[in-house]
Parts: sequence; structure tokens; C-alpha cells
Amino acid sequence: MKSTLGMVALLVAAFGAAPYAMAQQANSSSKTPAATYVSAADVQNNLKGSTDAATNPNPNIRVVDAGGYNIAVGTLHRPETPPGVAAVHHKVTKVYHVLDGSATLVTGGTIVDAKERPADTKSVRLEDGPSASGPSIRGGVSQQLKAGDVVVIPAGVPHWFSKIDGSISYLVVRFDPNRILALK
Repeated sequence: MKSTLGMVALLVAAFGAAPYAMAQQANSSSKTPAATYVSAADVQNNLKGSTDAATNPNPNIRVVDAGGYNIAVGTLHRPETPPGVAAVHHKVTKVYHVLDGSATLVTGGTIVDAKERPADTKSVRLEDGPSASGPSIRGGVSQQLKAGDVVVIPAGVPHWFSKIDGSISYLVVRFDPNRILALK
């Protein structure tokens, strides 16, 4: 678990440092944001409430101002069934770090029968901002994910777990340049 948290810290630092530095250069008078610590206990407690991705009561452990954009850190657990939907998030980039389990993730391609999610849905308000979803993806690239793997899903890229082997739990870091997600 220590190496998992170390990888998460490295990802947040790597993906957060460049935009933060640019924001600081562009506006040298801006206030420096405080560091945010997310403990292993925070991650595990959030996963306990996430036995079904559709009903996770706390999709984000923290949402913080990172100096010009927001970053959310949360966890999700997806069971093998029911099958999940394909999604594309128009404004939020996501990084998944698999904590436990394995699955096949399809990225790219086209969402079959895509429909925009209503603005008042929980997933739009609290997790991913404006998004569309559908039952599957046509085309795209399949990748087998296992514990320890990391995948970056830029805003606008469709993604879908086409197969989950038992279950999968993962930490998700959301980069929100439009500050859609409320600070927490």
C-alpha cells in the first residue's frame, strides 16, 4: 500500500506541477495553494462506502484548488456485474491507479448510442462534469489493467470497462481546469 500511495503522490506531483508553474508565472500575485494530504485510511474508508460505483456516496475524498484549476482525488470500486456504461467527459481529465483487481479498459473509439447526461445528475455535479454515456464503445483500444497499473484518460476520450474480472478498485485523480467540481 505504501508504494501505491507513493505512486499516487508522484502522479499528482507530475501532472499538477507543470500547470501550477504556468499559472504562477502568468499571475505572480496569485496566492500559493496549500498542500493537501490524503491518507491511506482516507482511501480505504472511501472504498468501504464504494461497494457499487453507481451508489458511491463519496465519489471524491478531496477536491482542491491547485492554483488555476481544481484537482479531485477519489476512489471507485466496480463489481463484475452489472456491466458499466461507456463514458466521455468533455472537460475533466482522469488518471486511474488500480489498487486491486483487474479489468479490460477500452479507450478511444465511438460511444454507441451516446446520450448527454443531465446537468443535475450526481455524476455530472460531483464527479466528472459535462459528460455523455452509452452501453459500449465501437472501435477503440483494449488494455488489460491490473493492480499497480496507471492510465491517463484525457478529457474528450471515451472509456469503458468492457470486462471486469471479479471486481476492480482504483484511485481516480480528476483534473478540472474549468473548476466544475466543488471544493471539498
